[in-house]
Amino acid sequence: MGAEVLTGRMTAEADGGVTVFMIGMRINRFRALRSWLPVFRAMPRMLRELSRGRESGMLGYQLLFGPPRVIYIVQYWDSHEKLMEYAGAQDKEHCPAWAAFNRRIREGRGKIGFWHETYVVPAGAHEAVYVNMPEFGLGKATGVVPVGRRGERAADRLALKSA
Repeated sequence: MGAEVLTGRMTAEADGGVTVFMIGMRINRFRALRSWLPVFRAMPRMLRELSRGRESGMLGYQLLFGPPRVIYIVQYWDSHEKLMEYAGAQDKEHCPAWAAFNRRIREGRGKIGFWHETYVVPAGAHEAVYVNMPEFGLGKATGVVPVGRRGERAADRLALKSA
């Protein structure tokens, strides 16, 4: 049925830096299938390509549905350099998909919206806790461990030190 629920308090095993990349689309005119469906179909190809091995730099992702008509993906990367490398690689799925998307968004005249955000999070500047949840988010991307291994409190898991 669904993913296995892990009982108790868990945290993401990640202890290094991470880059969080969020990308999404908003279907402004649902009936304009030719404007948004090709965009929607391009993402699975890229995700399959990136999921083939850890050398891509993508640690994992989560597909989410937001406010009405918004579909987005949160991706976790081991570095922003690898994210940028993939975005510019001429021999990968992204460049042709990006070119086709740009054509469609110009031709679509507002039928589809697009957004992305990138956050570069240094080691010690992130923490996570999951209670009675299946693996999710950063924990799904990096694995989970019992909270006690990384500190019982959020302040303990956040290893930020004043300079």
